[in-house]
Amino acid sequence: MQYTRLGRTGLRVSRLCLGTMNFGPQTSPEDSFAIMDRALEHGINFWDTADVYGWKLGERVTEKIMGDYFAQGGGRREKVVLATKAYNKVGEWPNEGRLSKLRIKKGCEESLRAMQTDYIDLFQMHHIDRDCPWDECWEAMEQLVHEGKVLYIGSSNFGGWHVAAAQESAKRRNFLGLVSEQSLYNLNARTVELEVIPACEHYGLGLIPWSPLGGGLLGGILQKPTAGRRAGIKLDEKQTVQITAWEALCAELGENPADVALAWLLTNKIVTAPIIGPRDTNQLDGSLRALEIQLSEETLKKLDEIFPPVGKGGPAPEAYAW
Repeated sequence: MQYTRLGRTGLRVSRLCLGTMNFGPQTSPEDSFAIMDRALEHGINFWDTADVYGWKLGERVTEKIMGDYFAQGGGRREKVVLATKAYNKVGEWPNEGRLSKLRIKKGCEESLRAMQTDYIDLFQMHHIDRDCPWDECWEAMEQLVHEGKVLYIGSSNFGGWHVAAAQESAKRRNFLGLVSEQSLYNLNARTVELEVIPACEHYGLGLIPWSPLGGGLLGGILQKPTAGRRAGIKLDEKQTVQITAWEALCAELGENPADVALAWLLTNKIVTAPIIGPRDTNQLDGSLRALEIQLSEETLKKLDEIFPPVGKGGPAPEAYAW
């Protein structure tokens, strides 16, 4: 396994991050345990989850599966750089969502209980809260760090301006602030290259791409899958031309499309680790090939021609607004 620093910190994490969103809804606890065991065998020490994964309001299904796994002992928890998130609703009451000081405090403590651990390595804000002042957010996070419940703070789905505002506020408080940003980023979704990646580079944040395969679009959709996420994807005429060219290039390279898509992300010096979401151990094993692929300048140029950057023939920025 290859390792790198998380942003400007001294913390070393694997170049692939184990995403756990399938644990519960798509993958049974038993199979989830097998995936986590295999991740440790491969040296994947960076694991990402969220309080809402499992998609049953307030039940923290995925976090609890991970907690049961860690409770087996054997150094499982100690080997992992554990990341989770807070922001989305975990209940019906007014303060069970967003990023008030109360929500941050309760969200952290409930995640600790669910995952049966006494600290979170990377506690991430799952979205920007435009109604909450930064001093309130940072006061809550500083307290959690002071208590030893959280070590590092990250963001997710922030814009470049949000990263800058957060860091300037943290700087005034003499606080480390954000060390990472988790964003939608793949060959077919490159809008973060406009402002988010420059902001991360300026402030020393590591970028953690989610959906690195574009929801299955970049995983070999023309290979006629009969099951899994790719099976439900329908292409329009423009996408068919684009994906045909993409898979033809991968075939020319002699590599699986999913592996090339991950390898492309890893060529960006700001990227810490793409999040992979295997549904079984075979998918996890296959993902490691991406670490061995070296893409030439010629290949990178061809990829830019197939998937142009935003503003250079790619989708307009507003196509990615949320």
